[in-house]
Amino acid sequence: MKYNFDEIIDRRNTNALNTDGFRGYIFHAGPEKKFPFKDEEFVRMWVADMEFATPPEICDAMKARIDKRIFGYSTVYSADYYNAFVKWCRDRYDWDFPREELCFSAGIIPALYQLAEILCSRDEKAIAVTPSYGYFLHTAEYNNIELLQSPLLIDDNGYFTIDFDDLEARCADPKSKLLIWCNPHNPSGRIWTEEELKKVAAIVEKYQLWIISDEIHCDLVRSGNRHTPMGKIMPDYPKLITCMSASKTFNMAGLMMSDIIIRDKATRERFIERDKTAGFLNPLSIVAHQTAYEECGQWLEQLKVYLDDNFSLVKEFLAEYLPDAVFSLPESTYLAWVNLQPCMPGIDDMCDFFANKAGVLLEGGNGLFVGNASGYVRLNLAMPRSIIQTGLERIRDSIYELNK
Repeated sequence: MKYNFDEIIDRRNTNALNTDGFRGYIFHAGPEKKFPFKDEEFVRMWVADMEFATPPEICDAMKARIDKRIFGYSTVYSADYYNAFVKWCRDRYDWDFPREELCFSAGIIPALYQLAEILCSRDEKAIAVTPSYGYFLHTAEYNNIELLQSPLLIDDNGYFTIDFDDLEARCADPKSKLLIWCNPHNPSGRIWTEEELKKVAAIVEKYQLWIISDEIHCDLVRSGNRHTPMGKIMPDYPKLITCMSASKTFNMAGLMMSDIIIRDKATRERFIERDKTAGFLNPLSIVAHQTAYEECGQWLEQLKVYLDDNFSLVKEFLAEYLPDAVFSLPESTYLAWVNLQPCMPGIDDMCDFFANKAGVLLEGGNGLFVGNASGYVRLNLAMPRSIIQTGLERIRDSIYELNK
């Protein structure tokens, strides 16, 4: 089947965060916040879900489940789901895990909140490399623990690498208990190499830290690239927890389901015991995720090619019209992490600037990401190319007007 990623779908009036929740999420404001643009006039390049239709195979499977006409309490009881998921991991990452290690959560964010609660006492600390996903900080705040930040190194081309000396210094803190790892990395899009991951693993093992590896972007790599799970690098380390989901890959985050792979038996039992949803899952989510792993590999391969071309468009556009912008093509994700500070010095709140001056909604800076993010914006490119073209032109024109 040839899938159509150019289709523009109207998401208004669906209670979508993307269309209806941007005031609260980006601007911490309510409906009273006004802009020179109507809501429907915005180009939305912000929150990390897609403007592409979820694969038809998944939609058909959900429709078939709906035809059963009963949606009672549900969870995963048969081995079918595990078999589908572990085959996906073997085929794509040459990695697997025992069935008993597989747990579930309504999402990786709820899992992070719950795991930090289990693993850390209030006088202990978690660690993240920065810039980092905002919810890593929120996880620490929710559990009243401190988040230590280890800034990534950035070269002149905008390529991020790990400062291993700094990371080890954070891990050596006697209060440090947990490393919240992101692999592939959001927002930079780095796929950590096996050599980098081995160095991280050696530090973690040296100080006997827990490590939660958030691998939700693992399927969304540039064509020809390959993700390496931390579980493959640390095959016997008992304090590793891996978080994955089909939700990001196949645009079904609202179905609220993720795979949490916990090696340590006591921690696994504690995680299940403390589950705020008592182990129940949405019956439609189960069939959707299993179908994704069983039937949607070809959709993903076509998506990756389309995303590659979207990134090429952004790279070429910036080189031609905004050459001072610093942007390195990411190795994974559908998110472009761009340093626009050289193009617009003096503008601290870029989210507000582009919303008001360009009619483009985007995320960026230290207010929405954690540290080491000043001057950066994150552009969601998981949308039809025509929308990206419009968004880029608006961004360019607003910067030109600023610099007159």
